[in-house]
Amino acid sequence: MKYLLGADVGTTSLKMAVFNEKSEPVRSVTRDYTLIAAGDRVEFPAESYWELFLDAFKEVSEGIEIAALAIDTQCETIIFTDEDGAPLYNAIVWLDNRAAKQAESITKSFGERRVYEITGQPEITATWPACKLLWVKENEPEVFAKTRRIFLLEDWLIWKLTGRFVTEKTLQSSTIYFNIHTEKWWDEMLQYIGIDSSVLPELKNSGETVGYYNGTAVVTGAIDQIAGAIGAGVTEKGIISEMTGTTMVIYVPTDVAPPYAADSKIPCHKCYDGGYCLLSWTPTAGMALKWFKTQFCESLSFQELDELASAVAPGSEGLTFLPYLCGSTMPKYNPDARGAFLGLTLEHTRAHAIRAILESIACMLRRNLEYLGVDCKEIRSMGGGASSPLWCRIKADVTGKRIVTLKNNNETACLGSAILAGKGIGLFESVSETAKKAVAVAKAYEPDGTDYSQCYKRFCDLEDKNT
Repeated sequence: MKYLLGADVGTTSLKMAVFNEKSEPVRSVTRDYTLIAAGDRVEFPAESYWELFLDAFKEVSEGIEIAALAIDTQCETIIFTDEDGAPLYNAIVWLDNRAAKQAESITKSFGERRVYEITGQPEITATWPACKLLWVKENEPEVFAKTRRIFLLEDWLIWKLTGRFVTEKTLQSSTIYFNIHTEKWWDEMLQYIGIDSSVLPELKNSGETVGYYNGTAVVTGAIDQIAGAIGAGVTEKGIISEMTGTTMVIYVPTDVAPPYAADSKIPCHKCYDGGYCLLSWTPTAGMALKWFKTQFCESLSFQELDELASAVAPGSEGLTFLPYLCGSTMPKYNPDARGAFLGLTLEHTRAHAIRAILESIACMLRRNLEYLGVDCKEIRSMGGGASSPLWCRIKADVTGKRIVTLKNNNETACLGSAILAGKGIGLFESVSETAKKAVAVAKAYEPDGTDYSQCYKRFCDLEDKNT
């Protein structure tokens, strides 16, 4: 029996899971960590990522011979080192927004249309690595002058494991200096920033063995959302995934990159299989429910919130919630948007408010699907929201789509990375076919005809007026 390890390095936690060659979970560990945040700056010591990774690996692999591992991470966390790989600065985490001025400069110089047609990113924001590189050049010239290697987070961990300076293409899709169509560096953007491609890693495909760590093959992975989609079996047209955690992320595989549209802010990424995928995200989803629980229902569990909401009729008796507690992104970008309850009467209770929150996230899901132009037969639901039968039922009825939850809900990204690891050592011939076999459905929710038309109209009207 061969064992495969998938590592999912998130914003504030690292999770590793070991699977056997039948894609069955064997064991897992989690390490949490706290970022260094001050104003618009968010950092973390680069070496600490490696220490956390190594500590988790030692625990999860104890007594087991790991045949191969692959890592998925967030996209835009960037690390600057010298020729020997010694960090020159803290890792600048993807959440960091210090480079707003540099984003404006790139926008003026290149324009959103040109950037999208080359990189798949429809807007230039401070989070993109190109903007962060330009910030370092302008504000930390000594660091910039000494930089000989530029890593993203997955690249950094691969370097520490193998000594190989390599990257994979899904990870580079949001740098805005990688051409997702030619699959090469965008030289003109590099020249604008003032760097040479020699400081960037060698480009690889996902699922390629690039080295070894103590006998374990180290394989290129994919970004976290793509790894999660693989682990959820979202590998063909007609099936998409949505993750309702703190935020909501929708993943849609596609064969072609959509043409530029001035009114569209949908990012298009290179996918693990050479195709493309669309990613839609909103800044608030499960966070809204957690906020209400913390502020108004502190003594109740999430299950008890569900029980209260289930006693309320669909539509929450006219109560509508706008979930934009920290701005909106899609379908309308407005960082100043705010949340609201509309339609409150003396008859409404906290149970109505809870149900209105659940319904608002379902309405947000539907509106984003319409914005994406998605025609799907099934939505694979992941994240904390998938553990609520009531929420899944509401999503099915509001969207009119079949909602499917998974038995490995908490480990889909790790499983996706483990499947890529197996592909890298020739254990699996096909990522998509292996993913289909690996997926274990927990429950399916079919639309039952409940009429949410007025509820959805109220939500859209409120959103249009306040975003």
